[in-house]
Amino acid sequence: HRAGLGRNSTVLIRLIESLSAEILDRAQNLNYNTAMDKKVISTNRKAFHDFLIFDKFIAGIVLTGTEIKSIRKGMLNLKDSFAKIEDGEAFLYGMHISPYEQGNRFNHKPDRVRKLLLQKREILKISDKVKKDGVTIIPLELFLTHGFAKIELGLAKGKKLYDKREAIAKKDQQRDIARHIKRWGLADV
Repeated sequence: HRAGLGRNSTVLIRLIESLSAEILDRAQNLNYNTAMDKKVISTNRKAFHDFLIFDKFIAGIVLTGTEIKSIRKGMLNLKDSFAKIEDGEAFLYGMHISPYEQGNRFNHKPDRVRKLLLQKREILKISDKVKKDGVTIIPLELFLTHGFAKIELGLAKGKKLYDKREAIAKKDQQRDIARHIKRWGLADV
C-alpha cells in the first residue's frame, strides 16, 4: 500500500506509526472509567500542563448542602487547588465553590478547607509517596457519580520549562499530522 507514495508521504507515515501507540494509550486513559456512571463537572487542565502525573486516586468530598447545589450548576474552580495529608486525614485546599444563588445566610464560604474521604491504606500510600518522592497531590477532575461528588487526585511533580516546551512541540506535531491526514486523505493508509 506504500508503493505509489512519495518521500514526504513515507516520512509522514513513519511519524503516524510512531505516534499511534502513544495516542491509543492516551485515548484509553481518558476512557478508563466508563463502567461507572459519571458526569464530569470540572477538569483541572492547568494541572496537566504544569505537572507530570504519576498516579491517580478517587476520593469523596465532605460538602454542605449549598456546596453540592453549586457544584451541580458547575460553579467551581480547581485551578490553584491542592491536597495535603494532616494527622492521617486528607484535606483539599484552594478549591473555590461559588456561593449558591438561592442560598440564604447559611450559605457556605467559597474557599474553605474540605475534607477528602479516602481509605486508610490509600492515605498511607499517598503519604509515603509524598514524603519519599517529594510529589504533590493535585486535583485533576471533579465529577458526580450516583448523586455523590467525587474528585480525582493525582500524585504529581512539577514540570520544568523545557518539559513544557517539549509537550507543546509534541502537540503541534500531532496537530500537523492530523491536518495532513485530513488534507491528503491518508486515513486509509
